[in-house]
Amino acid sequence: MNDAQPQITLEDHGSKGRYVIRPDGESEEAELTFSRASDTLIIVDHTGVPDAFRGRGYGKILAERVVADAREKGFKIVPLCPFFNAQADRHPDWADVISG
Repeated sequence: MNDAQPQITLEDHGSKGRYVIRPDGESEEAELTFSRASDTLIIVDHTGVPDAFRGRGYGKILAERVVADAREKGFKIVPLCPFFNAQADRHPDWADVISG
C-alpha cells in the first residue's frame, strides 16, 4: 500500500458539496457528501468508497478531512451518514465538532 496521502478535492456548491478522492489512473472516486444547514452547521449524509478502493482507508481519510475543516473554519457536523457516525463514535476527540 502506498503511504502517501491521497489528494482530496472539495467541491462546494453552496447548499451541498462533497469531498472527493480520485486516485491517479483510476476511473472511480471515493466521496463524502454533505448538505449545508447553515454557515456553522453541515450534515454529512453519505460516504461512498468503491469496492476497488476497499482497504485503502479512503473513508477514514475523508472523514478526518471534514473534521479538520470543521475545526479550521468553525463549523459543526451532524453525522447522518452511518459510516461517518461510526467514525465519530470511535473518535471521542472529534466531540468538539460533532453536533447532535
